[in-house]
Amino acid sequence: MRGKVIVVYESKYGNTKRAAKAIIEGINEVASIETSLKELKEVNLKDVADYDAILIGSPNHLGGPTRGIKGFIDELGKLQLKGKMFAVFDTYLGKDFEKAVKKMEERINEKIPGMKQIASGLSIKVRGMKGPIVDGELPKCREFGKKIATQLKSG
Repeated sequence: MRGKVIVVYESKYGNTKRAAKAIIEGINEVASIETSLKELKEVNLKDVADYDAILIGSPNHLGGPTRGIKGFIDELGKLQLKGKMFAVFDTYLGKDFEKAVKKMEERINEKIPGMKQIASGLSIKVRGMKGPIVDGELPKCREFGKKIATQLKSG
């Protein structure tokens, strides 16, 4: 069993952070996997390669991930991450369902071809620019976390 997961996110109003925390709760319900929750600006790039799975979360910003998250993915491309796993999640308003998720997945597959996707991206709906997260969406985050933990456990 491989068991170190880092969840990296950017969050202006705290919604993406809440989603990230719920994902970690889901992971912890399944297995004793070491998890680390880091806001993008706190991440030391050198440490990222120590994790088995990298989860990246971004608010949907103009139909895609934030500039910071795009830059982070590009930086990850310089590390040795072959065989590591990833998954992405976003928070969105209105009709932007999965827009940032799809762009993050494409960018990771392009910049870091050796990484394996552990779960399809998760898109969490927020009500209004500052949130809150729409009722019923946080349980999806916990399920997403459980799915990832189960995949890691089965190797």
